[in-house]
Amino acid sequence: MAPLAKLYVEFLRAEALEVVQCTRGGEALDAAAASSPDAVILDLKLPDMDGLEVLRALHARDPAVSVVIITAHGSIDLAVEAMRLGAFDFIVKPFNADRLNLTLRNALERRTLARMVEGYRKDLDRGRFHGFIGSSPDMQAVYRTIESVAASRANVFITGESGTGKEVAAQAIHRASPRRDGAFIALNCAAIPKDLLESEIFGHVRGAFTGATGDRPGAALQADGGTLFLDEICEMPFDLQSKLLRFVQTGTVNPVGSGREERVDVRFVAATNRDPLAEVQAGRFREDLYYRLHVIPLALPPLRDRGGDVIEIARSFLVDYAREEGKALTAFSPEVEARLRAHDWPGNVRQLQNVVRHVVVLNDGPQVTLDMLPPMGGPETGAIPRAGGVLPVADTLEEDGAVRPLWQVERDMIRKALRLSGDDVPRAALMLEISPSTIYRKLQQWRAAERGGAGEEAA
Repeated sequence: MAPLAKLYVEFLRAEALEVVQCTRGGEALDAAAASSPDAVILDLKLPDMDGLEVLRALHARDPAVSVVIITAHGSIDLAVEAMRLGAFDFIVKPFNADRLNLTLRNALERRTLARMVEGYRKDLDRGRFHGFIGSSPDMQAVYRTIESVAASRANVFITGESGTGKEVAAQAIHRASPRRDGAFIALNCAAIPKDLLESEIFGHVRGAFTGATGDRPGAALQADGGTLFLDEICEMPFDLQSKLLRFVQTGTVNPVGSGREERVDVRFVAATNRDPLAEVQAGRFREDLYYRLHVIPLALPPLRDRGGDVIEIARSFLVDYAREEGKALTAFSPEVEARLRAHDWPGNVRQLQNVVRHVVVLNDGPQVTLDMLPPMGGPETGAIPRAGGVLPVADTLEEDGAVRPLWQVERDMIRKALRLSGDDVPRAALMLEISPSTIYRKLQQWRAAERGGAGEEAA
């Protein structure tokens, strides 16, 4: 047997395969435990133990390992029994190099396919990922992208509607990266007054401006060694974008009022709910800054495109909020789940979160029923979104009781939200629980209709 084994080893090494030869069953099991082989060529006649016993032990440790059985003419029944126990194939002695190599090649391909299937299965089974909830194909693609880019230093640009989880994605990139032990600093460019944004990013020294009573490090210095997340980056004033560009290019910052430069090491993640390239084309966002930040794009899908994720997320919120409020609610009725699935969710996950919290705070019982749901907007509730809640059907009526056209109600509510927010589109969108892009699109349509002399209903 030993001379034949050496011949088989030479056959395989001629194919540039890494081969470990063992003469006893126990030795083979020890080697398999140490190196996790892709395939095993196993003779059923061994000096220390039965070959089928070795096969069982190999498959108990790794069910996906491909085992090729070597047997003699008189042991075909034994080989068939080995196949029943999970062996990939068997070869009857004597055989030539071509027969051995072909069988082993097929065994290795089977092992590769098994690993691929297992990887896909794990992806499809992955319902949670660094703060995200959802197992839809769209979210599996998001998880894979985050895993792929996390280890690099490349800047990431996240896009998606309001409420889709852009900050959650940025935090996931940070936590999955080698910078996880560093700081994660988030800065919302739309929420900070324009005249203070430069100081918030770069810091300032004492006396730099009225009220600067001491030195203050900005977000850039706080994020040194970690990740700087610039949310709503397209809201940044155009003149400040050039200073940010220099920071991205050189890795140095100059605090407001200071003549010295300081070097920092940060990973940039930017996000917006607008189309950044459209902002570049419109002249509101610097093209050179766009290409510096938009190295790895990551688009987050809206909740309406995520299928069953709506129910997964809602159930998670229900459990968490019921525990916080000391309520007995543990499940949604089938009718409620159908309603949640059918809803368009213009406010995405943030809107769903608010709905579930509303239900938990105001109700109790073992199950959420339809009568517990607040008006969510859309045709099924007889209401449309408005600032601070929903617009009742009564608000769509004229004084004489006639129904107002829906486009007029929509136009008036958007204009009212813009007045209340000081023409701050992202803030108005948050009040209305819609995407800022919807407001921008509507304003553009109304202006075009007015220029063309058409009626408002053209919008």
